[in-house]
This record gives sequence, structure tokens and C-alpha cells, in this order.
Amino acid sequence: QVQLVESGGGLVQPGGSLTLSCTASTSDFRFYAMAWYRQAPGKQREMVAAITSGNWPYYGDFVKGRFTISRDNAKNSISLEMKNLEPDDTALYFCNGDLRRAPDSSLVPGQYWGQGTQATVSS
Repeated sequence: QVQLVESGGGLVQPGGSLTLSCTASTSDFRFYAMAWYRQAPGKQREMVAAITSGNWPYYGDFVKGRFTISRDNAKNSISLEMKNLEPDDTALYFCNGDLRRAPDSSLVPGQYWGQGTQATVSS
């Protein structure tokens, strides 16, 4: 069973920055497409950013160039650098592993989930 452990959440003022990290407990990490999802109270979970095993990044439309996803296969980890944060970015952020491609080439959430790390943007 693969475990994903997130860290880096916290409270930040609007316009501030946070960097989230996720470490996976598998030696097959380099083969996995990985992603960050988020869920705000009363809203559906949505994909924030994903990165393929070949290091191609994808972002949700709402990101608008503010976030950067990266991976470090030597450390079995991914990171999400978030800048210019807005109150609407307040959510529980989840690391997700082993994403697959649907027939329409969209990314489908993988089978592995972390417990989540809370990011709160508030003055």
C-alpha cells in the first residue's frame, strides 16, 4: 500500500505564498503521474495541478499562472508552490498518486490519496 504524506499548509494573508510537499512511500514513484487536488467546504474536490511521469505539468484553469508543480524522483516527492494566494484558494489540499488517462486523454484521479493539508488564506 502506497502512503502519501503532505506537509506545508498553513495560514497566509491574501497575496502571500505557500509551498506544499508530498512524499510517497514507494520505489515506483518515478512511474506515477501525481497531482494535487483541493476541496473547500461545500464544494466538490477539484484538480489543482498534475505532473506526469515524463514531467509534463497540467493546471486547473483557476490557477492562472500562480502555482507551479514539480517533482523530485530522487526524493519520491512532489511540491506545489503557490503564489499570489486568494481567499478562494482556502481548502484542504490532497496529494494524489498514480493518475491514469481516460479515453478522452483527460487525467483520472489515481488510487492513492494523502490525508490532506489545510491552506487558509485570510487577512
